[in-house]
Amino acid sequence: METKLETEQRGNGASLYLPKLVRILDMQTEVPAEAVTGPIVNFTIERNGIDFRPGQFFEISVFGAGEVPISISSPPSLKDRIILSVRAAGYVTSLLHQLKPGDYIGLRGPLGNGFPMEEFYGFDVLFVAGGIGLAPLRGLLWEMLFQRDKFGRILLLYGARTPRDLMYQWQLPEWEEKGVEIHLSVDIGDGVWEKETHPPRKVGVVTTLFTDIQIDPTKTVAFVCGPPIMIRFALLGLTRDLKIPPERCIATLERHMKCGVGKCGHCIVGDKYVCMDGPVFSYAELSRLATIEEPW
Repeated sequence: METKLETEQRGNGASLYLPKLVRILDMQTEVPAEAVTGPIVNFTIERNGIDFRPGQFFEISVFGAGEVPISISSPPSLKDRIILSVRAAGYVTSLLHQLKPGDYIGLRGPLGNGFPMEEFYGFDVLFVAGGIGLAPLRGLLWEMLFQRDKFGRILLLYGARTPRDLMYQWQLPEWEEKGVEIHLSVDIGDGVWEKETHPPRKVGVVTTLFTDIQIDPTKTVAFVCGPPIMIRFALLGLTRDLKIPPERCIATLERHMKCGVGKCGHCIVGDKYVCMDGPVFSYAELSRLATIEEPW
């Protein structure tokens, strides 16, 4: 039976199984190899008129090696390019890091449902990110800054293993200038980082930052991404301690996605395919899935 995605792709004269050729325009190290979660490289690729929503992802091919799902870390309003933040964590991503500007990669997508940003115009927005989990949230946060007048307060709570593992440190001042309230944490300090006072920071897991902020839960939506254990405790804290309703606590998952189009079954939880019905789910949806199987 043909899926909705297959029907849309066929109507556009394209096959969702056939990668598009796109050229790498630039590669910049975001997190060094010496960091706990490194190396992470920002790949800037041609956009070529591709449309997408924040929170969607691409299947990226290194020809002769395979393909991997990679979230989009740039906003749709950045019209001339797409940015992908890729950690060298396996065979394909390690080979991807060996490429250079001018080389071509394959791209399938965009895939997945994306964040329901338009549903929350007028709300305050709280981002909670751990490690490389800031990458997919960055695209959403950045897009909200392009539409700054449509949102209230924007807060970012971001934690990583060490100061060297914090991503996009160079962009934080720009976000602060546009009104983003930023709080940082690291699991392990280096003796220097924790002595600095701006942005506000502490040593500890990212959820310890919840006590440092004041929000109005009646008009706040939270977006979460990070390691599975961090997502679980962040969602629990957002609902239990900060009193944000589960329907407005939204997480994006990475659950062993392979094909990206609901065919291989690797990412199925209950009756949901993370690659198609997600990867974005509310805590209310995840709680229902957890009665069948752990969705994280």
